[in-house]
Amino acid sequence: MFLRNFSTALVGCMILLSPVASNAAGRGPSTPEERKQAFETIHAWQADPLGPEAKDHFAWVLKWFADVPDLTVHVCTILDKLPKGDKKDSNTIFGAEFMAQAAFVIENSDRKTDLPAEYQAGVDGALRTYESLLKANPKDRQPYLDDLVQRREAGTLAEFVKSRLASGACKN
Repeated sequence: MFLRNFSTALVGCMILLSPVASNAAGRGPSTPEERKQAFETIHAWQADPLGPEAKDHFAWVLKWFADVPDLTVHVCTILDKLPKGDKKDSNTIFGAEFMAQAAFVIENSDRKTDLPAEYQAGVDGALRTYESLLKANPKDRQPYLDDLVQRREAGTLAEFVKSRLASGACKN
């Protein structure tokens, strides 16, 4: 059920995370305590993205980013060749991309305009989650992601991310 609702949540996330939504919240910037809680919640999700608390962790992080005016996660279709729907954990992998970008944004609030680094963090997080999911289900291999893992190991993944950005994959 989590995966079925995940796509809807991601569309909502794009709307909620827009600067207009953040400013409409009418609150001050995030506090150090909130950033710490968000970071811990992200790591709890990353440790068990299919677990019983994953949906609640993800929803909390989405809402928090929608509420705080000083932090923004930029949603992008860097991983555009994931199978659609619930097949082979694609929604979880996309969620991992978002959560890794969210962690990057919290840890690097001084790099708000470094979108290539933010997207790189997201792809790295998605690949870590993919590898974790493969340990449980080795037959769920995705050639597209296997190629990206090989690029990461060869040191060329950053070039892939930059080429996706140059191709217009992200409209931020």
